[in-house]
Amino acid sequence: MPIAGSYRSIDFVLSSMTNSHIQKVAVFTQYNAGSLNEHLSSSKWWDFGRKQGGLYVFTPAVTSDNNYWYRGTADAIYQNLAFLKNSHEPYVIIASGDGVYKLDFNKVLEYHIEKKADITVVCKEMEPGEEVERYGIIKTDDEDRIEEFEEKPVVARSNTVSCGIYIIRRRQLIELIEKCAEEDRHDFVRDILIRYKSLKRIYGYRMKGYWRNIATVDDYFRTNMDFLKPEIRDYFLHQYPDIYSKVDDLPPAKYNAGSDISNSLISAGCIINGSVTDSVLFRKVFVGNNCYIRNSIILNDVYIGDNTHIENCIVESHGTIRANSYHRAEDRIEVIVESNERYII
Repeated sequence: MPIAGSYRSIDFVLSSMTNSHIQKVAVFTQYNAGSLNEHLSSSKWWDFGRKQGGLYVFTPAVTSDNNYWYRGTADAIYQNLAFLKNSHEPYVIIASGDGVYKLDFNKVLEYHIEKKADITVVCKEMEPGEEVERYGIIKTDDEDRIEEFEEKPVVARSNTVSCGIYIIRRRQLIELIEKCAEEDRHDFVRDILIRYKSLKRIYGYRMKGYWRNIATVDDYFRTNMDFLKPEIRDYFLHQYPDIYSKVDDLPPAKYNAGSDISNSLISAGCIINGSVTDSVLFRKVFVGNNCYIRNSIILNDVYIGDNTHIENCIVESHGTIRANSYHRAEDRIEVIVESNERYII
């Protein structure tokens, strides 16, 4: 998922790992992973190009023993269990690739060791009014040991959510994953965290900084719009440690006579002729004459014809918006998907 004009969501977790001096990382990919695999084709961008360790990408593979795709997070680990067994590091960090945050995993590991925990779950106290029911909800005791863990409850009894980041000893993880496979269980949260919460010492580590998970269109829109706030933009783009991403060799954005830009992120390779306000434009976007774009996200390589009005929308990558088009969403964010007529033969 493209984020903040020049990044992908996976860049944030990979950057946190390399900034924490983690040297061996495996990425499990599955559905429609072509773009992600291309993004990960060179590990040098996150400093994982090394003899010891490195970046490994695993996709589901048909074997004589298995012909399934990953049936869940635990099953994804099980199908690649040889990677864990052949590793020598004592601890494993498991993290989803759709979170936007900065995190020092060394501090989480220190906390994990100090608590003598079996599993540590990174969690976040959400603001009142947030729709926390779509997350895993956690309740802890006075020592932050997890007492209750509900996955996407109908009614949330806590404002503390799981961030989808876990630390566990490697040997224990192998043991738990193999037991799940024996019992035909496939989900890490439901079949390990929730099932063993009374049997294992599972603690919550509270994240203090910015964190957002991209699970819905609204989440995606709000996350990108957060980067228009100076404090969020400064936190991610200017404060140490840095966020790294694959770099394309593109010219800087070009603002032609008549263009008008206000509170927007404009990426490399863009050509702007019209008005852009409170919006995020990704790479290689062309905005025609007399266009008006407000409160919108325009993804990579989009051509917007003259006299076009776009407001409260997300325009999908590689689209061609014909001249004199009008798109204005009222009650919800509209996603615009247009075929790219420039490339039709």
